[in-house]
Amino acid sequence: MNLTTPYAFGKQIDAPFGEVEKKVRAELAKEGFGVLTEINIKDKFKEKLGRDFRDYVILGACNPALAWGAFAKELNIGTLLPCNVVVYTDDDGKSVVMAMDPVAALGVIGNNELTEIARQVRAKMERVLAAL
Repeated sequence: MNLTTPYAFGKQIDAPFGEVEKKVRAELAKEGFGVLTEINIKDKFKEKLGRDFRDYVILGACNPALAWGAFAKELNIGTLLPCNVVVYTDDDGKSVVMAMDPVAALGVIGNNELTEIARQVRAKMERVLAAL
């Protein structure tokens, strides 16, 4: 099932969380993205609040060549990078993968030169999701 919000897009997958997370990482790499940051929300809520939460990881993905181009157009772009991709277990026990929509995120800047870069990033993220 495909999922869309005004700021992200993704899909629900009938496969275990760990398997889906591994596949997401592999598909990101195929599209030239590295994972710069990783936040395991389940572990952090347990550590900081003593509370249980579903499997939920935030992967901060970055394509160096496209990031280079974005920084050349807008030095403060770092406030909106990296592109977050989340993998979590939903209430039905299925896995969900959601990717930040770079067109929506970079649209707030109002710099038309970034639009093409954002479209390239979105196309790559769409290919990642399609491969899952």
